[in-house]
Amino acid sequence: MGGGICRVAVLADTHLRDRPPWRDLPAEAWRHLRRCDLILHAGDVLDEGILRRLEDVAPTRAVLGNNDVELVGRLPLTLELELGGVKVAMIHDSGDRTGRARRMGRRFPEANLVVFGHSHIPWDEVGESGQVLFNPGSPTNRRSQPSHTMGELELAEGRIVRRRLVDLGP
Repeated sequence: MGGGICRVAVLADTHLRDRPPWRDLPAEAWRHLRRCDLILHAGDVLDEGILRRLEDVAPTRAVLGNNDVELVGRLPLTLELELGGVKVAMIHDSGDRTGRARRMGRRFPEANLVVFGHSHIPWDEVGESGQVLFNPGSPTNRRSQPSHTMGELELAEGRIVRRRLVDLGP
């Protein structure tokens, strides 16, 4: 991504299929997605239908989740990229919360930001050496969480200018 602020929408655990039973992202999620420059999806997409729909909105990068059996060979297990000068790593399952910061620091030592999913639990924490650990939760399956969620990031000049978890409602 070039100069200026890079606006990134962050999703994980959408668990959507492009066939019956038809389900979709909440309308509020689509509104946020339409305002971004790039979409990151931290896995459990399920099939290519939602990826195509996301790509119609903005360039989309995704990693393979444990439920993405139809996308094996299409999506990588991990992804590392630079956005707005910020080194970003993405993985679906970061493991148990105990030891997560140390584990992600060892796995992605160069990353300023690690985006992950799997638990459906929104997470925004500064780990070891200032590395940010960010899980957007799920916009479609909140499990025990009070709300459906997604994430938004603003990255520029090698800094995370802003990061937030977006409450999409119950």
